[in-house]
Amino acid sequence: MTRPAPAWWAVNEARDPAWSCRPAPTAAVRDFHRSLPGYATTRLAPLPGLARAVGVARMFAKDESNRLGLPAFKALGASWAIHRALRDRAPAGPVTVVTATDGNHGRAVARFARQFGHRAAIFVPDGVHPAAVQAIRDEGADVTHVPGDYDAAVHAAASATGPDMVLIQDMAWDGYEQVPGWIVDGYTTLFAEIDEQLHEHGIARPDVLVVPAGVGSLLQAALTHYRGGDVRPGPAVLSVEPGSAACVLASVAAGHPVTVATGVTSMAGLNCGTVSSLAWPLISRGLDACVAVGEAAAADAARELAGHGVDAGPCGAASLAALRAVRDGTDADRLRAALGLTAAGTVVLLVTEGTAANPGLPPNG
Repeated sequence: MTRPAPAWWAVNEARDPAWSCRPAPTAAVRDFHRSLPGYATTRLAPLPGLARAVGVARMFAKDESNRLGLPAFKALGASWAIHRALRDRAPAGPVTVVTATDGNHGRAVARFARQFGHRAAIFVPDGVHPAAVQAIRDEGADVTHVPGDYDAAVHAAASATGPDMVLIQDMAWDGYEQVPGWIVDGYTTLFAEIDEQLHEHGIARPDVLVVPAGVGSLLQAALTHYRGGDVRPGPAVLSVEPGSAACVLASVAAGHPVTVATGVTSMAGLNCGTVSSLAWPLISRGLDACVAVGEAAAADAARELAGHGVDAGPCGAASLAALRAVRDGTDADRLRAALGLTAAGTVVLLVTEGTAANPGLPPNG
């Protein structure tokens, strides 16, 4: 069922504080990432000025503007999933790695397919800027334009698979969940780094974590990390999406997955109309609340982060835009209470991409 995105925020009424999930294989994933050329822990940037402006004690930005030589966090999931999918494949030999993308995921898949000795075929929907498409081609990939939205591109990529083609898609559906699960596992390196970096500041964990959500894979990784095994109490987790593509918010508000109509947005990496089937069970039990933000709010947040030394594209800046909305919204008292957001709190913003991830946009907006 397709329906327009609802109001700009929702508290997850189904959130179960006692619920936990299977923990991710973080140690094995981290060891793999450390073996890759160019791996380094991305910085956790303190933002004391923004913390004061928003009214919390401490704020940090996990800056993913340079992750393994690419301008977004997607390198973590793509590299691990390709490695896992092809590790035990027989017969060994070059294959074509296939995916659909709004930009960053496809570029990461193309990069690591080439690095690991394989070809790449990338499907892109309407609305992906030509410069972003060229960046994927520059990684050596074949790119096919699919008229329609992101869901249409995913369908095209899945339909193109064959004996020598391996689909590495970050969206799960019934019957296709192993590879998206590996992508989610790959993202857990980011959260292990955050834990270590917060400990260096004498902080055990954040009180609130803000996560940009497209199909929900990064959000699933956050929930796996902070709700996995016996990890309790974890931070409150807040998702953020464009108002024109708020499928997580719509699904949480409805209490079940729904597909929303999508439009054009500068937050291209979040322009997704359907929640991953693998992510939904964790979102439905473990997510605290959702926010949708507009284009102007994301652009303003990108400029504000730039003023504090953080290079953020629109998707990454959406985290700050969400926090601003939570603090400044005249009707958001219940949302703030659900998050436990207080003046003594520590907030971590996931800044998931830098401006280089959006070559068609002017810097910071």
